[in-house]
Amino acid sequence: MRKRIIHPVMSFFLLLTIAVMAGCETLEYRPEAVGKEGDVVVVTDSASWSGELGDAIRGNVAPYLGTLPAPERAFHLQRMTLTSNRIIETIQKQKNILVVAPLSDSTREAAFLRARLDAEAQEAIRNGSVSIIPRRDLWRSGQQVIYVFGQTEEAIIAELEERGEDIQYQFNDITRQRVELDMFEKGRQFDMEQALLDKHEFRVKVQHDYFSAIDTTNFVWLRRVIDQNSWRSLFVYYIDDFNPANLNPSWIHAARDRLTKTHIQGNLDGFVTIDYRRELNTENIDFLGRYGFETRGLWHMVERRDNGDLAEWGMGGPFVNYAFYDDDSRRLYMIDGMVFAPGYDKREFLRHMETIAHTFQNANQVMAEETHSNQKSAD
Repeated sequence: MRKRIIHPVMSFFLLLTIAVMAGCETLEYRPEAVGKEGDVVVVTDSASWSGELGDAIRGNVAPYLGTLPAPERAFHLQRMTLTSNRIIETIQKQKNILVVAPLSDSTREAAFLRARLDAEAQEAIRNGSVSIIPRRDLWRSGQQVIYVFGQTEEAIIAELEERGEDIQYQFNDITRQRVELDMFEKGRQFDMEQALLDKHEFRVKVQHDYFSAIDTTNFVWLRRVIDQNSWRSLFVYYIDDFNPANLNPSWIHAARDRLTKTHIQGNLDGFVTIDYRRELNTENIDFLGRYGFETRGLWHMVERRDNGDLAEWGMGGPFVNYAFYDDDSRRLYMIDGMVFAPGYDKREFLRHMETIAHTFQNANQVMAEETHSNQKSAD
């Protein structure tokens, strides 16, 4: 399962000070955090950043993603130091903030972290405890701050190697929430969502400029065409009364290839398939409370020659695929997002597809949400 940050037992002793930075945390109203999506501000000193600690942060919090056409890190890391009150105020406004420093150091960053702890917590750190503490909406709304407490660089590096995926999860989770708000600010196609619900008993949020390319018995393909050289698409496939014991990576890969060969074709007999020559990652996850798998890899457009070989068309890009079992409806669902955008970085485009997938609701969830909304309106 995809890991989440859970405070270790020793975190019981880490008593974070409520009034941080002149009482900013006590404000009930907080303006929105600023900065580019996909950016993480790392607060640490220059020596740590250029040494082994910096390598551990880059390698475990923002590793290169091998499932993109060109190397891109999971996040763009921007280092900042606490050199002045003005810089501190700038840091406080950012969307994603990671504060890392050995408490034994004499740097401003170490002093900042020590100020967040009482004497008992500092003693626990000196005795070898390392803790990763996430704080949502700390100084701004829509903000994720993560503190990493440890006495030495060696202890922090070991913790980052063990729990770097946890930190990635926290930053990814809140980024996806912010992206969802931004994506649908211009409008949603409620009629199209209702049509999905009426015919297929599920819905995902549909952006204002998507259209339905295919809608068959149990397969729906939604597309957004920017121009002939740039598009995004998402398909949803489902099987009723599926045995979840049959859900595994091999089944997922074969099913995706079968679906794209059947439904997602180019001109002159070309079709989409997984590019098995490149990195392909499938991992077991909890998808919105459901047993499932996330697959990330690259697709390419090919055609089958007379001798059986596949011929390249020169088209391709990244995809993210979620296959999960919905106990409520006893269905197997596959939601797959693809990106075609030559000449552009792909990470944030693919995050848009990931975000749409995470808006999935079955019919019972929609009904429960509407009932709750009506009750609130009545109150």
